Amino acid sequence: MFELSLLCPEDRVETISDAFDALDALSVSVEDADAQTEAEQALFGEPGMPPPKDGWQRSRVVALFPTEELAQEARQLLSLQDFFEGCTVLGVNNVPEQDWVRLTQSQFTPVDITPEFWIVPTWHELPAQAKVSIRLDPGLAFGTGTHPTTRMCLRWIARQPEGSLGRVLDYGCGSGILAIGAAKFGAVDIDAVDIDTAAVDSTLLNAQANEVQLSAGLPDQARGEYGTVLANILASPLKMLAPLLCAHVAAGGRLVLSGILERQADELKEAYAPWIALEVADSEDGWILMTASR
Repeated sequence: MFELSLLCPEDRVETISDAFDALDALSVSVEDADAQTEAEQALFGEPGMPPPKDGWQRSRVVALFPTEELAQEARQLLSLQDFFEGCTVLGVNNVPEQDWVRLTQSQFTPVDITPEFWIVPTWHELPAQAKVSIRLDPGLAFGTGTHPTTRMCLRWIARQPEGSLGRVLDYGCGSGILAIGAAKFGAVDIDAVDIDTAAVDSTLLNAQANEVQLSAGLPDQARGEYGTVLANILASPLKMLAPLLCAHVAAGGRLVLSGILERQADELKEAYAPWIALEVADSEDGWILMTASR
């Protein structure tokens, strides 16, 4: 495999990406050329919604080709086009053969939620200070504890008084990490639901691996009222789900929402206002956790 890398201004990213597609690139990726510097730009979007921008002010566009000849041919063809003005070829590089399993594993290390609560992949030893832990490997379903939205939810769970979670609903459970976290902190009646059957299967397997009891299924399995309702999804579906989620919160219960950007706080407050008063309870790296009590 060979990578052709270009440096492009923001207004050329879409055109260059389309050109790579037309040249039968195996894949095309776009990243901030100024990442990990003071000039780095944060761009957040949601699936199904228009992206905030096509790229960054200085974007690195990388196309993957099966042979060096095809990569060099693409380089030559693009450099002759009018729309290539302002772009720079960074190079054509061989992608070395790697042990992709080991490389992937190296990217997932133990994550501390609190000093005593850790998320630990199965190929790592438990940290000595971990009094509570969840064993979890990356898989098809979202949720490994590395994302701020997941960490904030787990942190909230860990900080609740013992026995206060009550009956728990994890709506949009993904890997089941929040439901498992609730079980680790004393919840005994837990429903975890998701629209994706792969997520349901993943939740059941992860629960078994962590030796906790819960029920997992499709959303119609969520029934009645719960002392704690957890939903780590994204702002747009959370707004649509407002009446449904609030209907599941028992009197005296708590609603915990994540997957929300700081700039979306007022939108969520307005969407939930007819049923419950949301407040920002935590924030991390531009994301917030919102909670409410009934």
